[in-house]
Amino acid sequence: MLGSVKQLRIHPAWWAAAVTFLALVGAAGFRAVPGVLMDPLHQEFGWSVSTISAAVAVNMALYGLTSPFAAALMERFGIRKVVTAALLVVSAGSGLTVFMTASWQLILCWGVLVGLGTGSMALALVATVTGRWFVKRRGLVSGVLTAGGAAGQLVFLPLIAWVATTYGWRPAALGVAFAALAVAPFVVWLLRDSPADVGALSYGGTEADVVVPVRVGAGRIAIRGLVEAARARPFWYLAAGMMICGATTMGLIQPHFIPAAHDHGMPVTMAASLLAVVGLCDIAGTIASGWLTDRIDPRLLLLAYYVLRGLSLVALPVLFGPHVQPSMLVFIVFYGLDWVATIPPTMALCREIFGASAPVVFGWVFASHQIGAALMALAAGVVRDQLHSYDAAWYAGGALCVLAGGLSLLVTRGRARISVPGH
Repeated sequence: MLGSVKQLRIHPAWWAAAVTFLALVGAAGFRAVPGVLMDPLHQEFGWSVSTISAAVAVNMALYGLTSPFAAALMERFGIRKVVTAALLVVSAGSGLTVFMTASWQLILCWGVLVGLGTGSMALALVATVTGRWFVKRRGLVSGVLTAGGAAGQLVFLPLIAWVATTYGWRPAALGVAFAALAVAPFVVWLLRDSPADVGALSYGGTEADVVVPVRVGAGRIAIRGLVEAARARPFWYLAAGMMICGATTMGLIQPHFIPAAHDHGMPVTMAASLLAVVGLCDIAGTIASGWLTDRIDPRLLLLAYYVLRGLSLVALPVLFGPHVQPSMLVFIVFYGLDWVATIPPTMALCREIFGASAPVVFGWVFASHQIGAALMALAAGVVRDQLHSYDAAWYAGGALCVLAGGLSLLVTRGRARISVPGH
């Protein structure tokens, strides 16, 4: 059986990666909605930026905190079942927003349902798929999949902004619900839990590289993974760096760039198009980061990514205006290339330090990413309401990025002595 599979022109690992990419992009659509719909929701319901940002913060926090448990659930029930259920929850959360009349319903739909659904397909899914299906090209594939999830959020923006401007915010939310729902059949049809399900080995792997899923104690695995990883100092450096990464991308730029640009007279559709360019550049940047991760010390990559990001944020306030200037385009292209370029080297360090436990441990590292995003999303909204400007938020983000670069150099390489159940 193995021989027949090896004769195939396309290794089944690439099909698994392709379907995972599609699922990540399909789930990403709703995560693009908050920045576009802040103004329409404020105008219709009178909710403040802080109130809407609170819903975004709940979403981002659950998105991250669900991730390590999702990795454990994938061990227990299989990747396909978890991803399919997650897509259905995202679709329900997006669709139900059209019936909301109070801010608590916004928090329930945007925050809780979509946060749980997208969190179940967060980067723990990338770590699980690359860990099971790939030995060679892991860095490259993790970069491609990460880019799919992150870029999908931003590439949807112009379409969502156009629909919201032309037809209202409800059709935009329903469109995203149908997009997530449409991906589910492809996951059921094509995504398999491991190479053994199709009689194959992982790409570039041998029998010694086979990862046996742990079918019991999903919750115990997730909690024990955190407890054990917390004993290793590199975990805290990686988690702190990723917290700042989340704060300065999903927490700051993603929900607040469009309102900030609109404050300076830029049309919402134009600002949304700029974020879409960020998404397109992110694809190239993250794939390149994955390629570089296979060749360069990941810690040096993280230092460069964080420090350069910080410098660009400090420069951002003077770039805003009613029209797009060349300097703003330079910022957009750079920020896109750097958007989640931090993920492949961080994931590589987790694999190197935590071994077979890396998917669960990375789930907790990514949880810190989303906690940072949630805190910054809320904080930036409060800054805007109180100071009538986002400038202080941009400067704070820049300073945090420089700190993250320094923390990256403190990570020591080599296997940590931890023991997670099942591994």
